[in-house]
Amino acid sequence: MGLMTGLDGTPEAASVMALHCSLGSGRQWTQLRAELGGIRFLAPDISGYGLCAVGRDWPRTLDGEIARLASDLGAAEGPLHVIGHSYGGAIAFRLATLSPYAHRVRSLTLIEPVLPTLLRDSAFFEHDPAGKPLHTFPDHAADARLYQRFVRIAQNVSHAIFDGAVMEAVEDFTAFWAGSGPREPLPLGGRLRMIEQADKLAYDFAAVLAEGGVAEAAAALRVPTLLMSGGLSPYVTQRIVAKLAALIDGAELRHLPAAAHMLPVTHAAQANPEIVRHIWRAEELAKLPLATGDAGTTCQPAQPAGSPRPHLVFRRPSFWE
Repeated sequence: MGLMTGLDGTPEAASVMALHCSLGSGRQWTQLRAELGGIRFLAPDISGYGLCAVGRDWPRTLDGEIARLASDLGAAEGPLHVIGHSYGGAIAFRLATLSPYAHRVRSLTLIEPVLPTLLRDSAFFEHDPAGKPLHTFPDHAADARLYQRFVRIAQNVSHAIFDGAVMEAVEDFTAFWAGSGPREPLPLGGRLRMIEQADKLAYDFAAVLAEGGVAEAAAALRVPTLLMSGGLSPYVTQRIVAKLAALIDGAELRHLPAAAHMLPVTHAAQANPEIVRHIWRAEELAKLPLATGDAGTTCQPAQPAGSPRPHLVFRRPSFWE
């Protein structure tokens, strides 16, 4: 991809940070790391998984997860290209919107982020001054049912863990995330690892269900964003991606009909080139000089496709157009 530069055109090496799903590890991104070449690539293990599976003092919020990544974020000097899948996608979204590191995010890639509260978010209502809903979107009732189904899954898995039925918890968890795709038997080693690390699932569910203001944060996001989903994934995450695509200004959406929730692994041949292209485009965009409004200079606001809201004004069109 070549040398990454800063907004002023001087060399400023950017870093890529990729965050994995629950019950996974940073090894999930091995192939993507190779495809990105020599770029500084960070794929830390989220608390409770991989090399960070020791202990039980785990975060109960997404902010807590980000705090645990402070050493990795500190080591990654300069701008960040953030990638997140599933629970890692929820952390990545929070990092890019409402964290002390948000100003460093140069691009964001979200692969079926687990942000269920978006489906019941009050931002999808319009209210009169007294607080009475003027109308609701036609699909809100269906989204609310999807949200409640997710809550039931979270409760069932968490209660099974607390009751010591860890094998049953892992079975329920993997059955849900299999969606409409085929359920292939897990290797014994992988199943044992999931059972050993399953206790963290209750904390992950608690963190995503505590996340509020997702719609507002998405609408305010102003970095190049790529969203990806699979046609065989649970419909709840497909709907989350669709909602985010409607809210995030200029977001790109890639839907893989034959893929399921683990598409970064099972369909890496299709997903990785899209991610690499997205990062490269964001780098090219960062090199464009911002319009200064100098006398004698006439600039028309660049309008990202599908959005009526103005975006940054550039001397030449952004890649969104």
